[in-house]
Amino acid sequence: MCKVALVGVTVVAAAGCSSWDSMNTRQKSTAGGAAIGGVAGAVISGGSVLGTVGGAAIGGIIGDQVGK
Repeated sequence: MCKVALVGVTVVAAAGCSSWDSMNTRQKSTAGGAAIGGVAGAVISGGSVLGTVGGAAIGGIIGDQVGK
């Protein structure tokens, strides 16, 4: 399950990077934080969907605040 969640987060992060040039710094930080948080949440929770989504949400919030 962990590998499936990791692949899912990677695919979503890669899809978000397809429009990377039109993003401002804050949006890039949010996307990067969500990707890193999703991977971290998946690893910490042992591949739990809730852990992955929670990690992505928390990472996105942190990335948004850092990108201000």
